[in-house]
Amino acid sequence: MKTEWRIFLVIAAFLLGATVLYGVWTWGDSGGQVEWVGTVALLLSFLLCTMCGGFFWFVSRRIDLRPEDRPDGEIADGAGEIGFFSPGSYWPFGLALAAAVAGMGLVYWQFWLVGVGLVAVIFAACGLLFEYYTGTRRTAEH
Repeated sequence: MKTEWRIFLVIAAFLLGATVLYGVWTWGDSGGQVEWVGTVALLLSFLLCTMCGGFFWFVSRRIDLRPEDRPDGEIADGAGEIGFFSPGSYWPFGLALAAAVAGMGLVYWQFWLVGVGLVAVIFAACGLLFEYYTGTRRTAEH
């Protein structure tokens, strides 16, 4: 995780510098008025990268060093099972479709469509989360 937080924070520092430079440049070029849309977009990008970098930094302090974080790490150290990945699922498509419906509701300013889309997003997220949960718990009594 050491590598990840460093990458994100370097990009965040670049974005902060670009934000200041962009704001000063547009202020000087337009005669004393800052172009706010680009400045705010760069500032929000800086904040997003800072948030991701801060999360990776926070996690990296609490876990052991991974093989890719150690200078003496070998490729074979990272071998083994990483986790379970679904071989094929339709829930991500449903989630994207539901988000698109909610987005179209925002675009056309139709609150009923936003509501339908958000309910569908919640339903699809729950479906994705509980896809492999069977719900059959057997106890020793049965």
